[in-house]
Amino acid sequence: MIGYVTIGVSDLDSSVVFYDAALAPLHYGRTFKDGGWAGYGPGGKSSDDAFMIFLATPHDKGRATFGNGSMLAFKAKDRAEVEAFYKAALTAGGKDEGAPGVRGESKPEWYGAYVRDPVGNKLCAYFKG
Repeated sequence: MIGYVTIGVSDLDSSVVFYDAALAPLHYGRTFKDGGWAGYGPGGKSSDDAFMIFLATPHDKGRATFGNGSMLAFKAKDRAEVEAFYKAALTAGGKDEGAPGVRGESKPEWYGAYVRDPVGNKLCAYFKG
């Protein structure tokens, strides 16, 4: 089971603006920002039992980069949350990688939206149901 994910960022201040906005519709809030790091948890709370998201400037002080073909996907409770994530992410400086919509032919339907954060990390919010 995955406990947390760390996303590399070059500018923590601008990245928290983006992630504060993009994660709010998914009910994740910032838990801290300190020492080149920021954390996010469900309801803005830190918990050893919850999936946590951390932003960090690279330890080697180099430029943060993203992996080609890598993506982080967040579960949404319904289509409205997917749409709110997408809108908030674009408003906060994200770039469109695929507007909200049904993808594929799975049953139940898979509904998702894709964005890139200010560094270029690819993110998705999705609802299956």
